[in-house]
This record gives sequence, C-alpha cells and structure tokens, in this order.
Amino acid sequence: MNARRIFLTLGGAGLSKRAPGTVGTIVAAILALPLLYLLPTSTVLMLALLVGAIAVREIDKEEQEGASHDSQEIVVDELVGTWIALSMVGFHGLGMILAVLFFRLFDIWKPSLIGKIDQKVKGGLGVVGDDALAGFFAGLAAMILLGILGRFSLV
Repeated sequence: MNARRIFLTLGGAGLSKRAPGTVGTIVAAILALPLLYLLPTSTVLMLALLVGAIAVREIDKEEQEGASHDSQEIVVDELVGTWIALSMVGFHGLGMILAVLFFRLFDIWKPSLIGKIDQKVKGGLGVVGDDALAGFFAGLAAMILLGILGRFSLV
C-alpha cells in the first residue's frame, strides 16, 4: 500500500469489510483524543482543515487514476468531519460522544445542504465537503444539546 492509500484509508481503517465509514470515524476520534487534550481546539480545527485540503487534492488524483467517486475505502473525509465536530466541543466526555454520534447521523442521513454537496459536487471537494459540513452541524448540535442539558443542571 502506498502513502496515498495509507492516508486516504486512515492506515487501512477504510478497508474494513463492515461499516468502513464508522470504523474511520472511530479511528479519527481516537486520533483526536491526545490532540484535544494537549492543544487548543482552534489548532485541532486548523489541522482538520489542513488534512481536508490535502485530502481534496489526493482524492482528485485517486479519481483521475480510475478510482470511483467517493469510494467507501476513502475515510480521511470522516477524519475531517469528526475533527471539526470535536474541535467545537473540546475535551469534554459527553460532548465528544455527542459530536461523534451526531457526525455519524448527519454523514449517513445527509440532510439538506450536506446531501446537495454529496450529490452535486464532484471530485475531492465533494467527498470532503459533505463530511466537513456534517462535522460542523454535528459540533453545533452537540453544543446545543450540551447547553440545554447544562441549563437544567444535567451535565
């Protein structure tokens, strides 16, 4: 496996026979834990955007070489979305769980603009773009739910 495939599959997580997107999300969340603990959340967000920009370019190359659009094996986009969501809630146990769960929900369901990006935007930008937006909405949903729970002294 070459360096591009290792990057795009998150070290092979995307090669999972069952639920490669979920496996990629779990790997991304695990990789984020030390980053969220050690670094400011703004740095984690910047890292997500940097990885996303590199992923767009590498996915474009992969598709030009004959790979199908949004191949299930490519899960670096899950990392981008997961890290965006997690950067919004920070190193907070319940917040991280909610962010990851909302990300998977929005990534699978693809409501509204997320689905439009998935359907209409081609190449690496489409592959990464819908997950980045799903990550943003997941982080927002987690923050709102944490705020509601905090208002009633439940967290």
